[in-house]
Amino acid sequence: MRDRGLKILRTSALYETKAMYLEDQQSFINGACEVETSLGPFELLDQLKEIEKNLGREKTIENGPRTIDLDILLYDNKIVEDERLSVPHKRMREREFVLRPLCETMPMPSSIATFQDLLDTLPPSTEVLSPLTPLSSRLDPVSSQNPGRPTHVMAILNLTPDSFSDGGLHPIADPGLLIPTLQSYLNQPNPISILDVGGQSTRPHAPQIPPEEELSRILPTIKLVRSDPLFHKLAISVDTYRTSVAAAAIEAGADLINDVSAGQMDPEMLPTIARLGCTCILMHMRGTPETMNKLTDYPEGVINGVGKELLARVREAEAVGIRRWRIMLDPGIGFAKTQAQNLELLRRFPELRDIEGLRGFPWVIGASRKGFIGKITGVEEASERKWGTAAAITAAVQGGADVVRIHDVGEMGQVVKMADAIWRV
Repeated sequence: MRDRGLKILRTSALYETKAMYLEDQQSFINGACEVETSLGPFELLDQLKEIEKNLGREKTIENGPRTIDLDILLYDNKIVEDERLSVPHKRMREREFVLRPLCETMPMPSSIATFQDLLDTLPPSTEVLSPLTPLSSRLDPVSSQNPGRPTHVMAILNLTPDSFSDGGLHPIADPGLLIPTLQSYLNQPNPISILDVGGQSTRPHAPQIPPEEELSRILPTIKLVRSDPLFHKLAISVDTYRTSVAAAAIEAGADLINDVSAGQMDPEMLPTIARLGCTCILMHMRGTPETMNKLTDYPEGVINGVGKELLARVREAEAVGIRRWRIMLDPGIGFAKTQAQNLELLRRFPELRDIEGLRGFPWVIGASRKGFIGKITGVEEASERKWGTAAAITAAVQGGADVVRIHDVGEMGQVVKMADAIWRV
């Protein structure tokens, strides 16, 4: 786009919708973006047509199937009426799949209100317009507003000697142990779809290791998993807050970057994610693993506080070029939260998801074996906190989680499957 004089400023989510006029064709993926350009309206149109041609679009019947369709919806405040171009776009007033993403890209509240009014006047639709977030090329995208969507199970693979509940349990890239373990994860009644690989513990007061050591722990495992055809459908996320580690992991075959600091512990992380073009998980945390337990004061309450701070991270991510459809969120259960605040986040999770600016994003919940579960149940040994974890996971699914991050794959996979059967209908 830059080569054609177009700078993308912001993007909407991506929405899958059924064809509107000629219905006997495949669904469409729709989105909107705001661009900055010195091109005039007709010059811009010419560039868009050239992009369509390069991407293989061939003109068939009106409103028929096409690989790509680029339209100019608005051009500042200009009005253009020509046989080649009409601005504002003539049919956008009747199209939810245009108005909804357009509202997400509007920079000024007054502009949003104008088009939101148009959106609100549309007749009720029987189709749920749900944003799509790609996890990897191996999995269907997450459809976060689809009430019948399945909850993804993310298995934790800590390749660390000092993680709070399973440090030292997974030898680094030992095929004789790793392959059978992963096979067992896939042979469950509810198999995992994401493997979260980490080499640096983020438990409170965990010592910080050099990036080279973190890479030496995770890269052999990522390469081993990605090279085995048994796991070709498995998405891999890398649990790191270091740019160099994240980039090397993606190059080795990982699909997602799971950053507990949402880019705050390494200023190059968000620009690097934008350059890599991969999906990321931005988690809410304050401070560092050493200081976070002292940073639990939320003057406006934990729901509003976490929501505002995550929204700030989303805006920063979008500002450096991360597309909206590449962002997933995590409220950070157990990170800079008290026991009461962790419980409130689970109890009022639907309110957090519905905060203005956060609607439509997929959410990850990681409550497995956390300390607050042990305090409530009286179970000191983290690996024995399965029953309490099951209750927390059930609450997360009921509240709308799209991914749950777990240690005990067999047991918690069944919990997720049952919770989905109850609430995901």
